[in-house]
Amino acid sequence: MKKLVFAIFGTFLIKSVAAQYDPKALEVLDAMSKKYKSISAFEATLKSTLENESSGVKDDFKGKITVKGEKYKLELPEQHVYNNGTTVWTYLPEQKEVNIDNFDPKSEELNPSKIFEMYKKGFKYLHMGEKNEAGVLCDEIDLVPEKRDAQYFKIKMMISKKDNRVVSWTMFDRGGNRFKYTINKFTPNIKVDDSFFAFDTKKFPGVEVNDLR
Repeated sequence: MKKLVFAIFGTFLIKSVAAQYDPKALEVLDAMSKKYKSISAFEATLKSTLENESSGVKDDFKGKITVKGEKYKLELPEQHVYNNGTTVWTYLPEQKEVNIDNFDPKSEELNPSKIFEMYKKGFKYLHMGEKNEAGVLCDEIDLVPEKRDAQYFKIKMMISKKDNRVVSWTMFDRGGNRFKYTINKFTPNIKVDDSFFAFDTKKFPGVEVNDLR
């Protein structure tokens, strides 16, 4: 009887470990990554929701992101982030100030320009089934960081079964916060100059510059 119990437990353990690198999830993620890699540059409008059930917090806001290779510009109500691949500018419109720093890929745990391939390193992945998201039938994929001290303990991605596009992703942090991003409009292969991803102080007269480099 003990041997049977141990055998059953052993089988369960093997399946559990294997599921952490679920081949079905990998197939979906690879198809999604291939789609976005084939796009030279894109622009997307999105809705972001911050929710914390224990503290009763729920905030919604809209934003826009433009990505070209390693470069990106993220526009949110309270801040605009410019990254040209070497330098990062964080502009705070209400304070009329901009903070400048060197770009360190290792320091950006969730670089917006890497959201479509971050699963390839440092994450376990699991296919959670199919689910409708914003009226779209999606594959539900959970990404779990291999590092226990990672800022986020789980990222849930909803990927369209029809065309492999990302419909939404939700990040769960250790403070009980959930940050959900839903893509409302996606425009691929836009034409955008590299200068778009650098903050030009001449266009913002009176802005306070804090150079942290």
